[in-house]
Amino acid sequence: MAYRFVEAGASVLVIEHGGTDAGPFIQMPAALSFPMNMKRYDWGYASEPEPHLNNRRLACPRGKVIGGSSSINGMVYVRGHARDFDTWAEMGAVGWAYSDVLPYFKRMECWHGDEGDPDWRGHDGPLHISRGPRDNPLTRAFVEAGRQAGYPVTADYNGRQQEGFGAFEATIWKGRRWSAANAYLRPALKRQTCDLVHGLAEKLVIEEGRAVGVAVRRGGRTEVIRARREVVLAASSINSPKLLMLSGIGPARHLAEHGITVLADRPGVGRNLQDHLELYVQMSAIRPVSLYKYWNIIGKGLIGAQWVLTKSGLGASNQFQSCGFIRSRAGIDYPDLQFHFLPLAVRYDGKTAARGHGFQAHVGPMRSRSRGSVTLRSADPVEAPVIRFNYMSHEDDWTEFRAGIRLTREIFSQPAFEPYAGAEIQPGAHAQTDADLDAAIREHAESAYHPCGTARMGRRDDPMAVVDPETRVIGVDGLRLADSSVFPQITNGNLNAPSIMVGEKAADHILGRDPLPAANSRPWIHPDWRTAQR
Repeated sequence: MAYRFVEAGASVLVIEHGGTDAGPFIQMPAALSFPMNMKRYDWGYASEPEPHLNNRRLACPRGKVIGGSSSINGMVYVRGHARDFDTWAEMGAVGWAYSDVLPYFKRMECWHGDEGDPDWRGHDGPLHISRGPRDNPLTRAFVEAGRQAGYPVTADYNGRQQEGFGAFEATIWKGRRWSAANAYLRPALKRQTCDLVHGLAEKLVIEEGRAVGVAVRRGGRTEVIRARREVVLAASSINSPKLLMLSGIGPARHLAEHGITVLADRPGVGRNLQDHLELYVQMSAIRPVSLYKYWNIIGKGLIGAQWVLTKSGLGASNQFQSCGFIRSRAGIDYPDLQFHFLPLAVRYDGKTAARGHGFQAHVGPMRSRSRGSVTLRSADPVEAPVIRFNYMSHEDDWTEFRAGIRLTREIFSQPAFEPYAGAEIQPGAHAQTDADLDAAIREHAESAYHPCGTARMGRRDDPMAVVDPETRVIGVDGLRLADSSVFPQITNGNLNAPSIMVGEKAADHILGRDPLPAANSRPWIHPDWRTAQR
Protein backbone atom coordinates (compact mmCIF):
# COMPACT_ATOMS: atom_id res chain seq x y z
CA MET A 1 0.00 0.00 0.00
CA ALA A 2 2.86 2.40 0.75
CA TYR A 3 3.84 2.11 -2.91
CA ARG A 4 0.40 3.21 -4.08
CA PHE A 5 0.25 6.02 -1.53
CA VAL A 6 3.54 7.62 -2.54
CA GLU A 7 2.63 7.06 -6.19
CA ALA A 8 -0.41 9.25 -5.51
CA GLY A 9 1.67 11.92 -3.77
CA ALA A 10 0.74 11.04 -0.17
CA SER A 11 3.27 10.72 2.65
CA VAL A 12 3.63 7.42 4.51
CA LEU A 13 5.40 6.19 7.63
CA VAL A 14 5.80 2.40 7.79
CA ILE A 15 6.29 0.82 11.23
CA GLU A 16 8.02 -2.60 11.23
CA HIS A 17 9.19 -4.56 14.26
CA GLY A 18 11.52 -6.82 12.30
CA GLY A 19 14.75 -5.99 10.57
CA THR A 20 16.33 -6.31 7.17
CA ASP A 21 15.58 -9.07 4.68
CA ALA A 22 19.07 -8.95 3.20
CA GLY A 23 20.98 -12.20 2.86
CA PRO A 24 20.55 -15.61 1.25
CA PHE A 25 18.26 -17.15 3.87
CA ILE A 26 15.42 -14.95 2.63
CA GLN A 27 16.45 -13.98 -0.89
CA MET A 28 17.43 -17.47 -2.11
CA PRO A 29 14.18 -19.29 -3.00
CA ALA A 30 15.48 -22.77 -2.18
CA ALA A 31 16.31 -21.64 1.38
CA LEU A 32 12.62 -21.16 2.18
CA SER A 33 12.65 -23.52 5.16
CA PHE A 34 15.23 -21.42 7.03
CA PRO A 35 13.61 -18.01 7.68
CA MET A 36 10.34 -19.46 8.99
CA ASN A 37 12.34 -21.24 11.68
CA MET A 38 14.59 -18.36 12.69
CA LYS A 39 13.68 -16.03 15.57
CA ARG A 40 15.30 -13.22 13.66
CA TYR A 41 12.64 -13.41 10.94
CA ASP A 42 9.67 -15.22 12.50
CA TRP A 43 7.44 -14.38 15.47
CA GLY A 44 7.66 -18.05 16.49
CA TYR A 45 3.97 -18.52 17.19
CA ALA A 46 2.37 -21.92 17.78
CA SER A 47 -1.18 -23.03 18.34
CA GLU A 48 -2.54 -24.22 21.63
CA PRO A 49 -2.81 -28.02 21.87
CA GLU A 50 -5.23 -29.05 19.11
CA PRO A 51 -7.75 -31.53 20.57
CA HIS A 52 -8.55 -33.19 17.23
CA LEU A 53 -4.86 -33.63 16.32
CA ASN A 54 -3.63 -35.61 19.33
CA ASN A 55 -3.21 -32.36 21.27
CA ARG A 56 -0.25 -31.37 19.13
CA ARG A 57 0.84 -27.73 19.04
CA LEU A 58 1.25 -26.72 15.40
CA ALA A 59 3.67 -24.05 14.23
CA CYS A 60 2.18 -20.79 12.98
CA PRO A 61 5.04 -18.86 11.33
CA ARG A 62 4.47 -15.13 10.74
CA GLY A 63 7.04 -12.81 9.21
CA LYS A 64 8.92 -10.49 11.59
CA VAL A 65 10.92 -8.72 8.89
CA ILE A 66 10.27 -6.18 6.17
CA GLY A 67 7.97 -7.81 3.64
CA GLY A 68 6.18 -9.65 6.44
CA SER A 69 5.20 -13.23 5.72
CA SER A 70 5.91 -12.73 2.02
CA SER A 71 9.58 -12.74 3.06
CA ILE A 72 9.41 -16.16 4.75
CA ASN A 73 6.70 -18.02 2.81
CA GLY A 74 6.98 -20.69 0.12
CA MET A 75 6.55 -18.11 -2.68
CA VAL A 76 3.70 -20.06 -4.31
CA TYR A 77 1.38 -17.74 -6.22
CA VAL A 78 -2.33 -18.62 -6.26
CA ARG A 79 -5.02 -15.99 -6.76
CA GLY A 80 -7.81 -18.24 -5.51
CA HIS A 81 -10.88 -19.33 -7.43
CA ALA A 82 -13.42 -16.86 -8.80
CA ARG A 83 -16.13 -18.48 -6.66
CA ASP A 84 -14.17 -17.58 -3.52
CA PHE A 85 -14.60 -13.88 -4.10
CA ASP A 86 -18.20 -14.18 -5.23
CA THR A 87 -18.78 -15.86 -1.87
CA TRP A 88 -17.13 -12.90 -0.13
CA ALA A 89 -19.63 -10.57 -1.77
CA GLU A 90 -22.52 -12.84 -0.78
CA MET A 91 -21.27 -12.73 2.83
CA GLY A 92 -21.46 -8.93 2.91
CA ALA A 93 -18.16 -7.83 1.33
CA VAL A 94 -19.98 -5.87 -1.36
CA GLY A 95 -17.63 -4.79 -4.14
CA TRP A 96 -15.27 -7.74 -3.61
CA ALA A 97 -16.77 -10.23 -6.07
CA TYR A 98 -14.43 -11.76 -8.64
CA SER A 99 -15.39 -9.23 -11.27
CA ASP A 100 -14.36 -6.51 -8.79
CA VAL A 101 -11.04 -7.98 -7.65
CA LEU A 102 -9.73 -9.36 -10.96
CA PRO A 103 -8.63 -5.88 -12.13
CA TYR A 104 -6.57 -5.53 -8.93
CA PHE A 105 -4.89 -8.89 -9.45
CA LYS A 106 -3.99 -7.75 -12.94
CA ARG A 107 -2.74 -4.36 -11.69
CA MET A 108 -0.32 -5.94 -9.26
CA GLU A 109 1.06 -8.62 -11.60
CA CYS A 110 4.04 -8.70 -13.93
CA TRP A 111 3.40 -12.16 -15.32
CA HIS A 112 6.11 -14.16 -17.06
CA GLY A 113 4.12 -17.25 -18.01
CA ASP A 114 5.24 -19.18 -21.08
CA GLU A 115 1.70 -20.41 -21.77
CA GLY A 116 -1.72 -19.67 -20.39
CA ASP A 117 -4.28 -16.88 -20.48
CA PRO A 118 -2.46 -13.57 -21.10
CA ASP A 119 -5.73 -11.62 -21.30
CA TRP A 120 -6.51 -12.69 -17.73
CA ARG A 121 -3.11 -11.66 -16.41
CA GLY A 122 -1.29 -8.44 -15.59
CA HIS A 123 1.92 -7.56 -17.40
CA ASP A 124 3.35 -4.34 -15.95
CA GLY A 125 2.69 -4.49 -12.19
CA PRO A 126 5.35 -4.50 -9.47
CA LEU A 127 4.93 -8.18 -8.47
CA HIS A 128 6.92 -10.51 -10.72
CA ILE A 129 5.42 -14.00 -11.18
CA SER A 130 7.34 -16.77 -12.91
CA ARG A 131 7.36 -20.52 -13.48
CA GLY A 132 10.18 -22.91 -12.70
CA PRO A 133 12.03 -24.89 -15.36
CA ARG A 134 10.12 -28.15 -14.64
CA ASP A 135 13.20 -30.10 -15.65
CA ASN A 136 12.87 -32.84 -13.02
CA PRO A 137 11.16 -35.95 -14.48
CA LEU A 138 9.09 -36.38 -11.33
CA THR A 139 7.67 -32.87 -11.71
CA ARG A 140 6.56 -33.65 -15.26
CA ALA A 141 5.25 -37.07 -14.24
CA PHE A 142 2.88 -35.54 -11.70
CA VAL A 143 1.03 -33.51 -14.33
CA GLU A 144 0.95 -36.45 -16.73
CA ALA A 145 -0.36 -38.74 -13.98
CA GLY A 146 -3.16 -36.29 -13.32
CA ARG A 147 -4.08 -36.40 -17.00
CA GLN A 148 -3.94 -40.20 -17.02
CA ALA A 149 -6.26 -40.27 -14.01
CA GLY A 150 -8.87 -38.38 -16.02
CA TYR A 151 -8.35 -34.81 -14.84
CA PRO A 152 -7.85 -31.86 -17.19
CA VAL A 153 -4.49 -30.20 -17.72
CA THR A 154 -4.72 -26.44 -17.25
CA ALA A 155 -2.29 -24.07 -18.92
CA ASP A 156 -2.90 -21.39 -16.27
CA TYR A 157 -4.65 -22.16 -12.99
CA ASN A 158 -4.57 -18.42 -12.21
CA GLY A 159 -6.38 -17.66 -15.46
CA ARG A 160 -9.66 -18.91 -16.83
CA GLN A 161 -9.41 -22.51 -15.58
CA GLN A 162 -8.11 -23.38 -12.15
CA GLU A 163 -9.32 -26.97 -12.12
CA GLY A 164 -6.75 -29.48 -13.31
CA PHE A 165 -3.01 -30.17 -13.22
CA GLY A 166 -0.26 -27.91 -14.47
CA ALA A 167 2.76 -25.73 -13.78
CA PHE A 168 2.99 -23.91 -10.45
CA GLU A 169 3.70 -20.18 -10.34
CA ALA A 170 5.87 -18.38 -7.82
CA THR A 171 6.85 -14.89 -6.73
CA ILE A 172 10.40 -15.42 -7.94
CA TRP A 173 12.23 -13.18 -10.39
CA LYS A 174 15.76 -13.50 -11.74
CA GLY A 175 16.54 -16.15 -9.16
CA ARG A 176 15.39 -14.12 -6.13
CA ARG A 177 12.38 -14.15 -3.84
CA TRP A 178 10.12 -11.37 -5.06
CA SER A 179 8.48 -10.41 -1.76
CA ALA A 180 6.21 -7.48 -1.00
CA ALA A 181 9.36 -5.70 0.23
CA ASN A 182 11.11 -6.11 -3.12
CA ALA A 183 7.99 -5.40 -5.16
CA TYR A 184 6.44 -2.52 -3.23
CA LEU A 185 8.33 -1.26 -0.18
CA ARG A 186 11.78 -0.66 -1.65
CA PRO A 187 10.44 1.37 -4.58
CA ALA A 188 8.33 3.39 -2.12
CA LEU A 189 11.28 4.07 0.17
CA LYS A 190 13.16 5.61 -2.74
CA ARG A 191 10.68 8.48 -2.60
CA GLN A 192 11.14 11.26 -0.06
CA THR A 193 7.54 10.86 1.09
CA CYS A 194 8.01 7.34 2.52
CA ASP A 195 9.93 6.50 5.70
CA LEU A 196 10.50 3.28 7.64
CA VAL A 197 10.62 3.12 11.44
CA HIS A 198 11.65 0.01 13.38
CA GLY A 199 9.81 -0.66 16.61
CA LEU A 200 7.13 -2.72 18.34
CA ALA A 201 3.61 -1.35 17.91
CA GLU A 202 2.12 -1.64 21.40
CA LYS A 203 -1.33 -0.21 20.68
CA LEU A 204 -3.27 2.18 18.53
CA VAL A 205 -3.85 5.64 19.99
CA ILE A 206 -7.54 6.51 19.84
CA GLU A 207 -8.91 9.88 20.87
CA GLU A 208 -12.61 10.73 20.86
CA GLY A 209 -13.40 7.72 18.73
CA ARG A 210 -10.70 8.35 16.13
CA ALA A 211 -7.36 6.61 15.58
CA VAL A 212 -4.72 9.35 15.67
CA GLY A 213 -1.50 7.40 15.97
CA VAL A 214 0.43 4.38 17.21
CA ALA A 215 2.30 3.82 20.46
CA VAL A 216 5.65 2.33 19.45
CA ARG A 217 8.33 0.86 21.68
CA ARG A 218 11.84 1.45 20.39
CA GLY A 219 15.17 2.25 21.95
CA GLY A 220 13.92 1.13 25.35
CA ARG A 221 11.04 3.60 25.53
CA THR A 222 7.54 4.06 24.18
CA GLU A 223 6.67 7.01 21.97
CA VAL A 224 3.51 8.00 20.13
CA ILE A 225 3.78 8.46 16.38
CA ARG A 226 0.81 10.52 15.25
CA ALA A 227 -0.90 10.25 11.88
CA ARG A 228 -2.05 13.31 9.96
CA ARG A 229 -4.71 11.41 8.02
CA GLU A 230 -5.34 7.74 8.80
CA VAL A 231 -3.78 4.71 10.48
CA VAL A 232 -3.62 1.56 8.36
CA LEU A 233 -3.09 -1.76 10.12
CA ALA A 234 -1.55 -4.66 8.18
CA ALA A 235 0.12 -6.82 10.81
CA SER A 236 -1.17 -10.30 9.79
CA SER A 237 -4.21 -12.31 10.78
CA ILE A 238 -2.54 -13.04 14.12
CA ASN A 239 -1.03 -9.70 15.12
CA SER A 240 -3.73 -7.45 13.68
CA PRO A 241 -6.51 -8.74 15.96
CA LYS A 242 -4.04 -8.78 18.85
CA LEU A 243 -3.23 -5.11 18.29
CA LEU A 244 -6.90 -4.19 17.91
CA MET A 245 -7.73 -5.86 21.23
CA LEU A 246 -4.77 -4.28 23.02
CA SER A 247 -6.16 -0.94 21.80
CA GLY A 248 -9.65 -1.53 23.20
CA ILE A 249 -11.31 -2.80 20.00
CA GLY A 250 -12.76 -6.26 20.34
CA PRO A 251 -15.08 -8.46 22.42
CA ALA A 252 -15.97 -6.34 25.46
CA ARG A 253 -16.01 -9.20 27.97
CA HIS A 254 -12.62 -10.53 26.83
CA LEU A 255 -11.02 -7.08 26.97
CA ALA A 256 -12.44 -6.47 30.45
CA GLU A 257 -10.89 -9.74 31.63
CA HIS A 258 -7.50 -8.24 30.86
CA GLY A 259 -8.22 -4.80 32.30
CA ILE A 260 -8.41 -3.10 28.90
CA THR A 261 -10.80 -0.19 28.49
CA VAL A 262 -13.37 -1.00 25.81
CA LEU A 263 -13.47 1.67 23.10
CA ALA A 264 -15.37 -0.35 20.48
CA ASP A 265 -17.19 -3.58 21.31
CA ARG A 266 -16.56 -5.70 18.20
CA PRO A 267 -17.16 -9.38 19.08
CA GLY A 268 -15.78 -10.51 15.70
CA VAL A 269 -12.22 -9.43 16.47
CA GLY A 270 -10.12 -12.58 16.77
CA ARG A 271 -12.96 -14.90 15.72
CA ASN A 272 -13.44 -16.77 12.44
CA LEU A 273 -9.82 -18.01 12.33
CA GLN A 274 -9.28 -20.33 9.35
CA ASP A 275 -6.32 -22.15 7.85
CA HIS A 276 -5.39 -24.85 5.36
CA LEU A 277 -4.33 -28.16 6.86
CA GLU A 278 -2.45 -30.67 4.73
CA LEU A 279 -0.88 -34.11 4.80
CA TYR A 280 2.25 -35.10 2.89
CA VAL A 281 1.56 -38.28 0.93
CA GLN A 282 5.13 -39.51 0.48
CA MET A 283 6.52 -42.16 -1.85
CA SER A 284 9.97 -43.70 -2.08
CA ALA A 285 11.61 -43.54 -5.51
CA ILE A 286 13.24 -46.58 -7.13
CA ARG A 287 15.43 -44.40 -9.35
CA PRO A 288 17.81 -41.65 -8.14
CA VAL A 289 15.91 -38.80 -9.75
CA SER A 290 14.72 -36.83 -6.71
CA LEU A 291 16.45 -33.95 -4.96
CA TYR A 292 17.68 -36.26 -2.21
CA LYS A 293 21.18 -36.39 -3.69
CA TYR A 294 21.55 -32.73 -2.69
CA TRP A 295 20.21 -33.28 0.86
CA ASN A 296 23.62 -33.10 2.53
CA ILE A 297 26.12 -30.44 3.54
CA ILE A 298 28.14 -30.66 0.34
CA GLY A 299 25.07 -30.64 -1.93
CA LYS A 300 23.48 -27.71 -0.15
CA GLY A 301 26.80 -25.87 -0.16
CA LEU A 302 27.20 -26.27 -3.92
CA ILE A 303 23.63 -25.10 -4.55
CA GLY A 304 24.17 -22.09 -2.32
CA ALA A 305 27.48 -21.18 -3.93
CA GLN A 306 26.01 -21.34 -7.43
CA TRP A 307 23.13 -19.13 -6.35
CA VAL A 308 25.40 -16.57 -4.67
CA LEU A 309 27.56 -16.32 -7.78
CA THR A 310 24.95 -16.52 -10.54
CA LYS A 311 21.43 -16.41 -9.00
CA SER A 312 20.72 -19.61 -10.94
CA GLY A 313 20.51 -23.36 -10.46
CA LEU A 314 18.45 -25.27 -7.90
CA GLY A 315 18.83 -22.41 -5.43
CA ALA A 316 16.79 -20.15 -7.72
CA SER A 317 13.61 -22.24 -7.32
CA ASN A 318 11.30 -23.13 -4.45
CA GLN A 319 11.04 -26.59 -6.14
CA PHE A 320 7.23 -26.45 -6.09
CA GLN A 321 6.89 -26.55 -9.87
CA SER A 322 3.77 -28.62 -10.55
CA CYS A 323 0.39 -28.63 -8.88
CA GLY A 324 -3.21 -29.73 -9.08
CA PHE A 325 -6.63 -28.41 -8.13
CA ILE A 326 -9.45 -30.97 -8.10
CA ARG A 327 -12.87 -31.59 -6.61
CA SER A 328 -13.13 -34.29 -3.96
CA ARG A 329 -16.50 -35.53 -5.22
CA ALA A 330 -19.29 -34.82 -7.68
CA GLY A 331 -21.68 -32.06 -6.65
CA ILE A 332 -18.96 -29.55 -5.78
CA ASP A 333 -18.77 -26.80 -8.36
CA TYR A 334 -15.10 -25.84 -7.99
CA PRO A 335 -11.97 -27.45 -6.54
CA ASP A 336 -11.81 -28.12 -2.82
CA LEU A 337 -8.47 -29.97 -2.85
CA GLN A 338 -5.05 -28.58 -3.76
CA PHE A 339 -1.82 -30.47 -4.49
CA HIS A 340 1.69 -29.11 -4.02
CA PHE A 341 4.09 -31.58 -5.64
CA LEU A 342 7.71 -31.78 -4.46
CA PRO A 343 10.41 -34.06 -5.92
CA LEU A 344 11.71 -34.87 -2.43
CA ALA A 345 10.17 -36.55 0.61
CA VAL A 346 10.64 -33.92 3.30
CA ARG A 347 8.68 -31.83 5.75
CA TYR A 348 7.76 -28.33 4.60
CA ASP A 349 9.89 -26.81 7.34
CA GLY A 350 12.88 -28.84 6.14
CA LYS A 351 13.47 -30.50 9.50
CA THR A 352 12.93 -34.12 8.51
CA ALA A 353 13.70 -35.87 5.23
CA ALA A 354 13.04 -39.51 4.42
CA ARG A 355 16.19 -41.56 3.96
CA GLY A 356 16.70 -42.16 0.28
CA HIS A 357 15.10 -40.84 -2.87
CA GLY A 358 11.42 -40.00 -2.80
CA PHE A 359 8.70 -37.51 -3.66
CA GLN A 360 5.50 -36.19 -2.14
CA ALA A 361 2.26 -34.34 -2.72
CA HIS A 362 0.80 -32.05 -0.08
CA VAL A 363 -2.98 -32.44 -0.03
CA GLY A 364 -5.76 -31.12 2.16
CA PRO A 365 -9.20 -29.47 2.19
CA MET A 366 -9.29 -25.93 0.81
CA ARG A 367 -12.50 -24.75 2.48
CA SER A 368 -12.47 -26.22 5.95
CA ARG A 369 -15.60 -25.60 7.96
CA SER A 370 -13.65 -25.58 11.22
CA ARG A 371 -13.21 -22.19 12.90
CA GLY A 372 -10.83 -21.02 15.57
CA SER A 373 -9.81 -17.86 17.40
CA VAL A 374 -7.01 -15.50 18.37
CA THR A 375 -7.32 -14.07 21.88
CA LEU A 376 -5.09 -12.18 24.30
CA ARG A 377 -2.95 -14.02 26.79
CA SER A 378 -2.50 -10.80 28.74
CA ALA A 379 -2.47 -7.05 28.23
CA ASP A 380 1.31 -7.15 27.73
CA PRO A 381 2.08 -6.28 24.08
CA VAL A 382 5.20 -8.44 24.17
CA GLU A 383 3.36 -11.62 25.10
CA ALA A 384 2.22 -13.96 22.30
CA PRO A 385 -1.53 -14.28 21.78
CA VAL A 386 -3.52 -17.46 22.34
CA ILE A 387 -4.04 -19.17 18.97
CA ARG A 388 -6.67 -21.91 18.74
CA PHE A 389 -7.32 -23.14 15.21
CA ASN A 390 -9.70 -25.89 16.33
CA TYR A 391 -8.53 -27.94 13.34
CA MET A 392 -10.72 -30.83 12.14
CA SER A 393 -13.58 -29.91 14.47
CA HIS A 394 -16.13 -30.29 11.64
CA GLU A 395 -17.00 -33.76 10.36
CA ASP A 396 -16.95 -32.65 6.72
CA ASP A 397 -13.22 -31.93 7.02
CA TRP A 398 -12.55 -35.61 7.77
CA THR A 399 -14.56 -36.74 4.76
CA GLU A 400 -12.71 -34.38 2.41
CA PHE A 401 -9.31 -35.20 3.88
CA ARG A 402 -9.78 -38.96 3.48
CA ALA A 403 -10.89 -38.43 -0.11
CA GLY A 404 -7.82 -36.30 -0.75
CA ILE A 405 -5.44 -39.01 0.48
CA ARG A 406 -7.14 -41.72 -1.56
CA LEU A 407 -7.21 -39.59 -4.70
CA THR A 408 -3.51 -38.81 -4.27
CA ARG A 409 -2.72 -42.51 -4.09
CA GLU A 410 -4.69 -43.04 -7.28
CA ILE A 411 -2.64 -40.37 -9.04
CA PHE A 412 0.64 -41.91 -7.85
CA SER A 413 -0.52 -45.29 -9.19
CA GLN A 414 -0.78 -44.02 -12.78
CA PRO A 415 1.59 -45.25 -15.53
CA ALA A 416 3.52 -41.96 -15.49
CA PHE A 417 4.96 -42.88 -12.07
CA GLU A 418 5.60 -46.55 -12.85
CA PRO A 419 9.32 -45.95 -13.61
CA TYR A 420 9.81 -44.09 -10.34
CA ALA A 421 7.36 -45.05 -7.58
CA GLY A 422 8.39 -47.43 -4.83
CA ALA A 423 6.66 -48.06 -1.53
CA GLU A 424 4.46 -45.50 0.19
CA ILE A 425 6.28 -43.87 3.08
CA GLN A 426 3.41 -41.86 4.56
CA PRO A 427 0.70 -42.62 5.56
CA GLY A 428 1.95 -46.12 4.57
CA ALA A 429 0.29 -48.98 2.72
CA HIS A 430 -1.17 -50.33 5.98
CA ALA A 431 -3.43 -47.25 6.33
CA GLN A 432 -6.51 -48.19 4.29
CA THR A 433 -9.64 -47.87 6.42
CA ASP A 434 -11.28 -44.60 7.41
CA ALA A 435 -10.03 -45.17 10.96
CA ASP A 436 -6.46 -45.72 9.69
CA LEU A 437 -6.51 -42.53 7.64
CA ASP A 438 -8.04 -40.56 10.50
CA ALA A 439 -5.23 -41.74 12.76
CA ALA A 440 -2.65 -40.63 10.17
CA ILE A 441 -4.30 -37.22 9.90
CA ARG A 442 -4.31 -36.77 13.67
CA GLU A 443 -0.64 -37.71 13.87
CA HIS A 444 0.85 -36.16 10.73
CA ALA A 445 -1.31 -33.31 9.37
CA GLU A 446 0.47 -29.97 9.33
CA SER A 447 -0.57 -26.38 8.75
CA ALA A 448 0.05 -24.96 5.28
CA TYR A 449 0.62 -21.64 7.10
CA HIS A 450 -2.41 -19.82 5.67
CA PRO A 451 -4.18 -18.27 8.70
CA CYS A 452 -6.84 -15.69 7.89
CA GLY A 453 -10.30 -14.33 8.70
CA THR A 454 -9.81 -12.96 12.22
CA ALA A 455 -11.27 -9.50 11.48
CA ARG A 456 -13.61 -10.27 8.67
CA MET A 457 -15.13 -7.85 6.23
CA GLY A 458 -18.90 -7.39 6.07
CA ARG A 459 -21.81 -5.02 6.26
CA ARG A 460 -21.61 -2.33 8.92
CA ASP A 461 -24.80 -3.65 10.55
CA ASP A 462 -23.31 -7.16 10.86
CA PRO A 463 -22.36 -7.55 14.54
CA MET A 464 -19.54 -10.00 13.70
CA ALA A 465 -17.98 -7.87 10.96
CA VAL A 466 -14.87 -5.91 11.94
CA VAL A 467 -14.27 -3.89 8.77
CA ASP A 468 -16.68 -2.62 6.15
CA PRO A 469 -16.21 -3.12 2.39
CA GLU A 470 -14.00 -0.02 2.26
CA THR A 471 -11.67 -1.62 4.87
CA ARG A 472 -12.71 0.86 7.59
CA VAL A 473 -12.70 -0.59 11.10
CA ILE A 474 -16.30 -0.38 12.29
CA GLY A 475 -16.72 1.75 15.39
CA VAL A 476 -13.47 3.73 15.06
CA ASP A 477 -12.82 6.58 12.65
CA GLY A 478 -9.52 7.01 10.83
CA LEU A 479 -8.55 3.33 11.06
CA ARG A 480 -8.25 0.83 8.21
CA LEU A 481 -7.29 -2.82 8.15
CA ALA A 482 -5.81 -4.44 5.04
CA ASP A 483 -4.39 -7.94 5.34
CA SER A 484 -5.62 -11.54 5.33
CA SER A 485 -7.49 -11.01 8.58
CA VAL A 486 -10.31 -9.32 6.61
CA PHE A 487 -11.07 -12.43 4.50
CA PRO A 488 -14.67 -13.48 5.17
CA GLN A 489 -13.77 -17.00 3.99
CA ILE A 490 -10.43 -18.60 3.20
CA THR A 491 -9.56 -18.68 -0.49
CA ASN A 492 -8.71 -21.70 -2.59
CA GLY A 493 -4.92 -21.95 -2.45
CA ASN A 494 -1.97 -20.10 -0.95
CA LEU A 495 -2.82 -16.71 0.52
CA ASN A 496 0.01 -14.39 -0.51
CA ALA A 497 -1.66 -13.32 -3.77
CA PRO A 498 -5.11 -12.47 -2.35
CA SER A 499 -3.49 -10.74 0.63
CA ILE A 500 -1.54 -8.43 -1.69
CA MET A 501 -4.71 -7.90 -3.73
CA VAL A 502 -6.47 -6.71 -0.56
CA GLY A 503 -3.72 -4.13 -0.09
CA GLU A 504 -4.03 -2.98 -3.70
CA LYS A 505 -7.79 -2.50 -3.48
CA ALA A 506 -7.67 -0.99 0.00
CA ALA A 507 -5.21 1.63 -1.28
CA ASP A 508 -7.82 2.93 -3.72
CA HIS A 509 -10.44 3.08 -0.97
CA ILE A 510 -8.08 4.97 1.35
CA LEU A 511 -7.06 7.39 -1.39
CA GLY A 512 -10.72 8.05 -2.22
CA ARG A 513 -10.37 6.77 -5.76
CA ASP A 514 -13.11 5.12 -7.77
CA PRO A 515 -12.63 1.35 -7.94
CA LEU A 516 -11.10 -0.04 -11.10
CA PRO A 517 -13.76 -0.96 -13.69
CA ALA A 518 -15.20 -4.41 -13.08
CA ALA A 519 -14.12 -7.25 -15.37
CA ASN A 520 -16.55 -9.43 -17.28
CA SER A 521 -14.31 -12.50 -17.57
CA ARG A 522 -16.15 -15.76 -16.93
CA PRO A 523 -14.15 -18.57 -15.29
CA TRP A 524 -14.32 -22.19 -16.40
CA ILE A 525 -16.51 -24.50 -14.33
CA HIS A 526 -16.66 -28.19 -15.13
CA PRO A 527 -19.83 -28.62 -17.21
CA ASP A 528 -20.73 -31.88 -15.43
CA TRP A 529 -19.75 -30.89 -11.90
CA ARG A 530 -23.11 -31.95 -10.50
CA THR A 531 -22.69 -35.57 -11.58
CA ALA A 532 -18.95 -36.08 -12.19
CA GLN A 533 -15.92 -35.78 -9.93
CA ARG A 534 -13.57 -35.36 -12.90
